[in-house]
Amino acid sequence: MAEPLLKLEGVHTHIGQYHILQGVDFEVPAAGLTVLLGRNGAGKTTTLRTIMGLWKPSQGRVLFDGRDIGGMATPDISMSGIAYVPESMGVFADLTVQENMILAARKGAPDAARLDWIFGFFPALKRFWTHPAGVLSGGQKQMLSIARAVIEPRRLILIDEPTKGIAPAIIDNMIRAFTELKRDNTTILLVEQNFRFAEALGDTVAVMDDGRIVHRDQMARLAADKATQERLLGLSLEAHGADV
Repeated sequence: MAEPLLKLEGVHTHIGQYHILQGVDFEVPAAGLTVLLGRNGAGKTTTLRTIMGLWKPSQGRVLFDGRDIGGMATPDISMSGIAYVPESMGVFADLTVQENMILAARKGAPDAARLDWIFGFFPALKRFWTHPAGVLSGGQKQMLSIARAVIEPRRLILIDEPTKGIAPAIIDNMIRAFTELKRDNTTILLVEQNFRFAEALGDTVAVMDDGRIVHRDQMARLAADKATQERLLGLSLEAHGADV
């Protein structure tokens, strides 16, 4: 197994009076895709937001390539090579698709070859290039959110439920895009509901419950182990559907 690019050691996160993460420990191997699973409210989104600096850990360490980024500001974490695709998508509705992409390109203008690569997976973005992002469908906004995160090569991408409410054809394009990112040595940490999507892409998996990691494994082993799925998630992953 590859050395971890990202490692969480005993991470606790408080949001107001609520103690959400309660000693999270897991690793994300470099150049692979790790899936973070768990019941609703287990702390998956809070984990991503803590890594990205949107919430500050109250205890523990968030190590990115051996460097503790737990106390850093979000812009500095982004500049270190980490991108975040939130469940809320985070696009600028009043700006055009083109303007959204320009803002995401740290050099000021998207690389033409990189844009062509993105358009190959998400052709709707080219079709609506000069349109306000607010007129896009939910699936198209999700495409734009992912495209913004990958417009420049990143070492690590955090993605929160990218297939939620998305048509199967778009999901297939996402699988192709994320597979290509993995081949390009991009590391991905994915929170996902759709098990077919997670199983198709996942190399390793961590399962959360009540703010802690309760299981770590290879994705293929968990996919084949119905008893462990039922013990950890209450149902087999195929049946669990939207609650994973």
